[in-house]
Amino acid sequence: MDFSAALPTFVITLREGVEAALVVGIVLAYLRKADQERLNSWVFAGVGMGIAASVIVGLLFTGLVLAVESADQQYAPIVKPLLEGFFGLWAIALLSWMLIWMTRQSGSLKGEVEKSVTKALQKTDRAGWAVFGLTTIAIVQEGFEVALFINAQFQQGWMALLGAIAGLLAAVAIGVMLFNLGVKINLRRFFQILGVMLLLIVAGLIISVLRHLDAAVVNLVQVNSQFAPLCFSPGSSCILGPQIWDASQALPDRQFPGVILKAFFGYTQKLYLAQAVGYVLFLSIIGSIYLKNAFGWKQSPGRSQPSQTSARLNQTR
Repeated sequence: MDFSAALPTFVITLREGVEAALVVGIVLAYLRKADQERLNSWVFAGVGMGIAASVIVGLLFTGLVLAVESADQQYAPIVKPLLEGFFGLWAIALLSWMLIWMTRQSGSLKGEVEKSVTKALQKTDRAGWAVFGLTTIAIVQEGFEVALFINAQFQQGWMALLGAIAGLLAAVAIGVMLFNLGVKINLRRFFQILGVMLLLIVAGLIISVLRHLDAAVVNLVQVNSQFAPLCFSPGSSCILGPQIWDASQALPDRQFPGVILKAFFGYTQKLYLAQAVGYVLFLSIIGSIYLKNAFGWKQSPGRSQPSQTSARLNQTR
């Protein structure tokens, strides 16, 4: 059984799940501090609703892809890779934004969450619903990104879903250890390591997205020869440019260790020019911004001191 397809979704779900667990933990801690533990049930209800909503969104996306794949129509082979490419582009955009935003906002996370809870508690007549909504939105935001990535990786089969479930369970376990058992974890280092892994995984997703888009154009030309001018690349691709390498004999991407390289670094046994350019550009632009924020940020003179959450992320828990 090939577990390599489960590794990327495990990493993403683990990171997103721990981030969601931090938000939930901060909410519960603040409610305890405000002597409003009677609202804890609303928090857990929001967690359940958020997970359910994320699953429903994922199932809707999956059902859409399956419906297109099984449709007996002329353009079904074109629409399916287009949908997969669209999901991939969306996942790349959201995950890239999340990587950059989280590194910039981690210092104010605790303050922002507590501010939102304070506003919720001020609505005395419906404080429970306000806390429920806050928690649900926090969970759905993370779950939506995971659902998009899983659908972008749908060609990997159900192993991607198993990896997501394993990542969710691991995130829950880490949340329990942090807030219930008092286990000390260096959260800043934890997010830095997972962030670098996620950066490489998303870069690899660019290669897959371009492959899907190229497949859509190839199928379109086969269905209607009038679109033949769209194929400007020599060889087997239409829009990817010339082939840079073919390592299918020396290092196939469906066998170890190529399958591991494919899961974490986007390795492919056949690489084309457009894929290589997209991969390098992504790492050069998004990668440099993320690494600067995550590892080399410096506080400007006019910037306020980091909040307690920043100190918490920087210390060993």
